[in-house]
Amino acid sequence: MAAKIQESGEMYLETILILSKKKSDVRSIDVVEYMGFSKPSVSRAMAKLREDRYIVMDEDGFIALTEKGRELAGKIYERHTALTGFLVSIGVNEETAAADACKMEHDISDETFEAMKRHALSHAEEK
Repeated sequence: MAAKIQESGEMYLETILILSKKKSDVRSIDVVEYMGFSKPSVSRAMAKLREDRYIVMDEDGFIALTEKGRELAGKIYERHTALTGFLVSIGVNEETAAADACKMEHDISDETFEAMKRHALSHAEEK
């Protein structure tokens, strides 16, 4: 059975996904600049993500998500955007909502997240 990826790994995958939506080529330095982490920290994280087959890196240092990495990054990104939207809809300012969503997205159960999405959707349809 595969070990569960750590929260930091999920954050790196989400960052790679976000960066890849903005530009076609993503390198470790882009991750460093986006996240504000040190080059050695990002380098260690990229090595771990490669080892666990969440990313591949070519000889020029360009990073691509594998299918497994893309699936997990997409799940985390969906949670982040949905949770941010939900929190904003109940009156939390956007900056706080985004920060809180970042904390919640890694720990919330699938069951609770799906229930929140259904609740938000039903309220949107009522309006």
